[in-house]
Parts: sequence; structure tokens; C-alpha cells
Amino acid sequence: MFSSIRWRIAVPYVVLILLTMLGLILYGSHMVRGAYLVELERRLTDEARLLGDTIKAYLIAAGGDGALQATADRSAELVQARVTVIAPDGTVLGESHEDRSQMDNHLYRPEVQGAIAEGQASSVRFSRTLGYDMMYVAVPVTDGQQVLGFVRLALSLQQVEASVARFRWAILGGGLLAAAAAIVLAILIAERFARPVRQLTGVAERMAQGELGARLYPTASDEIGQLTSSFNHMADQLEEIVTALANERGQLAGVLENMADGVLILDGEGRVRLINPSAARLLGTPEEAALGMSFAQVTRHHELIEVWGSCRKARSERTELLQIGPEELFWRVIITPLQETEQLGSLVILQDLTELHRLQTIRQDFLGNVSHELRTPLASLRALTETLQGGALEDPPAAQRFLEHMETEVDTLTQIIQESLELSRVESGRVPLRLSSTPVASLVLPVVKRLGPQAERAGVQMHLDLPEDVPPVLADQERVRQVITNLLHNAIKFTPAGGEIRVTVQSAKDEVVTSVSDTGVGIPAEDLPRVFERFYKADRARSGGGTGLGLAIAKHIIQGHGGRIWASSIEGQGSTFSFSLPTPN
Repeated sequence: MFSSIRWRIAVPYVVLILLTMLGLILYGSHMVRGAYLVELERRLTDEARLLGDTIKAYLIAAGGDGALQATADRSAELVQARVTVIAPDGTVLGESHEDRSQMDNHLYRPEVQGAIAEGQASSVRFSRTLGYDMMYVAVPVTDGQQVLGFVRLALSLQQVEASVARFRWAILGGGLLAAAAAIVLAILIAERFARPVRQLTGVAERMAQGELGARLYPTASDEIGQLTSSFNHMADQLEEIVTALANERGQLAGVLENMADGVLILDGEGRVRLINPSAARLLGTPEEAALGMSFAQVTRHHELIEVWGSCRKARSERTELLQIGPEELFWRVIITPLQETEQLGSLVILQDLTELHRLQTIRQDFLGNVSHELRTPLASLRALTETLQGGALEDPPAAQRFLEHMETEVDTLTQIIQESLELSRVESGRVPLRLSSTPVASLVLPVVKRLGPQAERAGVQMHLDLPEDVPPVLADQERVRQVITNLLHNAIKFTPAGGEIRVTVQSAKDEVVTSVSDTGVGIPAEDLPRVFERFYKADRARSGGGTGLGLAIAKHIIQGHGGRIWASSIEGQGSTFSFSLPTPN
């Protein structure tokens, strides 16, 4: 209950009111009791003086004890009080309520001693005889300067206490009514102050839950109204800031999500606080699992950990080109220190240069292969030219033979250059594919018919398995025929006389697979994965000329169609080259 501001405001006021009323009751009761006692003392004193004047004659005449006792009894009934007549030596001469003969000497009673000293006195004390508080008032009875005795009146304070109690209860009842009214008023006032605070709290909670447009409009111009206006102004500014931060965060998240480079942010203890999808892919870890893990647990590559450690030690940016793992991945790693209070965080950027490195290697291999392939025909041309210059021109048959060799080498050079340019155009995408729904028969039959005589001259039998229900494919006729021609030409070239070549067409789910199988020399297992590389030849005995670019061109053409191309072979038993083309949706 006391956690509410309403009760924190109301309860102190209620407690203050109750304490004030209690104080007033106690003080009023004390004042009333004192006033009653003063009035009672005055009345008893007056009555005692009157009684003293009445019994003065009895005290002057010795031996008037019986008259004094009768006077005491009669006076007690008149004044409704206890009457005691005391001799100058303290002997009780008359007593209205007790047997005077059994009473002790009263000379040293406080009121008697006060009367001797001051002419009158009073005392309030507990009466052991009667068993309750009494007020005693004593006055001397004198004859000139001679003290003849004392008159003492005593009255029970029970009536006084009863009157005071009635007054106290009256004050208490009025006080309780006033307190109840004050409590209700205090609660209403506290509620008036607490309600806007609760409303502000509710609006703040709604804003904390994401409802940034929540507002509370002021209903008064007092401090609470000013607080509400200030809160609304703060909420407007906060909404602008949060919106701006959300936009920036969204832009940053979009950049990080779509970056090709991997990005990680590490805290001072080396734990991952942010990781983008590229970094998760490069490091082979889920994004959610990586958050909170140490950098060493996420990377698992000691090269990266060493670079990070040197960056933390030197407190400066480090850039390294690393070869990662047995897969020969090439990464550029950039680690920048970030100051986080007293600890040093880090920004880690991972750039995957594996493909670029591979392309550079391919380019270098390409230049080396081109140089190698061109060196042989060029050397032959130089040798033939020097032979002709050396006198072979004088021998017409020999000169004619040399010129035919030179023409062959020139054709080889031309083929190498043309196929290199063709491969370059296909790889770069500068050769547009004119895709259309094409029957497979129109792709395979023309090539088989055209190369049939060549197979017959080589003593090789050619078979075609083309079911009638094969669906059409999405293809560029000219380019696909070029692929089939290349595969059949290689099969004829590497199949000895008496062998067989079989062209098979099969339909599969959403694609059609065309295979060219031969019973030729086959391809060694270690060379099979590389047969689609440029200028790669399985072995020189099998090469039989050619540039080594045909299969590379075929691979890029099929991949441009969205298909696949692959090869299988057993050395000495033959090879099978297959490719797939998608069917129209």
C-alpha cells in the first residue's frame, strides 16, 4: 500500500491529524480536570470557612465534642462532602464518615500543615480508609491570634473524573468526526495529486513497450500540468531520436546483412556482440549461436586469433592476408581496436579473396597454357620457314610438303585464338543465349548425322537412344549443338577402331539429360576432376591435337542455360560425358 504515492501523501497527513487530535484530547482533559479541581477547591474552602464560623463557639467552649460530631454529620449532608473537625493538637473532634475514636492524629496531614502555615491548604491523595482519591481542604478556626482547631472538608474525585471522562469522550467523538473528515479530505487531495502521476506512469510504460506516440494532455496549469507538458515535450524528442536511431539501425542492419565482407564486433573480453550473415557463413557458425561466444570459439582458426591478439597488444589496426585451413581459403583480415570504457573492443572485417585468388591463378595458368600451346606451332613454323630459306625452295616436292605443314600449324594457331576468344566471350557473358522451347531431337539428330561419316571413317559405330516422349528443353539451339558436337568429336577421336559410341537422351524431373558414352581409352581417376579446365589434357597420348578448350567452353554454355555437366570414366574402358537442360515451366 505504501508504495503508492497517494498513500505516501495521505498517510502522513492522517497520522498528523490523529496525533494532533490525541494531543488536543489529552491537553483538554488535563485543562478541564485542572479547572474542575480549582473550582472544587474554592467551593470546599468557602464551605469550610463557613463551617468554621459555625463551630467556633463549640471550640471555645471546652467539652463540646458531641456538638461538634453532630455538626459534622449535619454539615456533611448539606455540603455532600466528608467533614472532619480537628483539634489544635491533631485530635479528631468530629468525623462525618468514620469513627473518630479509631482515627489517628491528623496534625501532620499535608492540608493541616498547610493550613497552619498559610491559613488554608488543599491536598489530593489516595484515601486508604475509603479506597479512592480524595481532595482535602483544611482551614484554621481562630479566635484572634489563637488557633482553636481546624475544619477539613474532603470530597471524592470520582465525580470529577467522571465529568472529565465525559468531556474527554465528547472531545474524542468530535475529534474522530473531524479526523474522519480530514482523512477523507487528505485522501481526496492525495488522489488529486497521484492521479496525474499514475497517468504519466501509464503513458511511460506504454512508451517503454514501443507505443512512442502515447501522450497525456495537461488538464491544469499548476506544477502537475507543467510536468505533463514537459513530459510530452520529452516524449516528442525521444520519439524523434528513437525514430532516427531506428532508421540508422535499419540502414546499418541492411548494410551488414547484404555485405559480402564478414563483420564481427567483439567486446573487451573478446566475446562476439555482433556478427553479420557473411561472417557467420565464412566461419561456419549460426549467427544466434555465435553471440556471446568467445572469438576463439567462433573462429577456430589460430591465424585469426593470433592477428586479433597482436591487435589488442599493439592497440593499433592490423591487416593481414591469410591462407586458412586445408581448403586453401584466402582471407584478408582487418582488425581495428574499439575503445569501450576501460576495456578494448575490436571490429573484425573478413574479406574472402578465395575466388579472386582462384581467378588470378586461372589467369596465370591461362597465360602459361596459351604460351605453351602457341610455342609448339610457332616453333614448327619457324623451323619450316628456316628450312625453306635454307634451300628447300629449290626442291618443289619438299617445299610443297613444308608449306602443307605450315598451313596445318597456322590452322592450329587460328583454332587456339578463336577458341580462346570464344571462351572469353562465353565466360564474360558477352554471348547472349537465345533461349526457347526446343525439341531435343532438333538438337541431337543434326549433329549425329553430320559426324556419322567421320565415325565411319574411324571405324567406330554410333548409336542413338532418343525416346519419342522426351519433353522439349529451354535451349539456344546453336550453342547446345556446339556442346554436343564437341562431346561427339572427342568420343570419336579417343575411341579406337571397332569401338562404339552411344548417345542417350533421358527425361528426369524438370530436366532432360543427354549423355555421350564411348568405349575408348578412358580418363585416369586423378585427371577426371580437371577435364573441364581450360587447356587441360588428360595425357598427351590422348590429346591427338586440339586446344584443350572445348570442354571448358561446353561447361560455360551449359551453366549459362542453368544446367549441369559432368563426366565419369574408367581408364581403359571408356568415358561418359553428360549434361542436363531445364524444361520450360
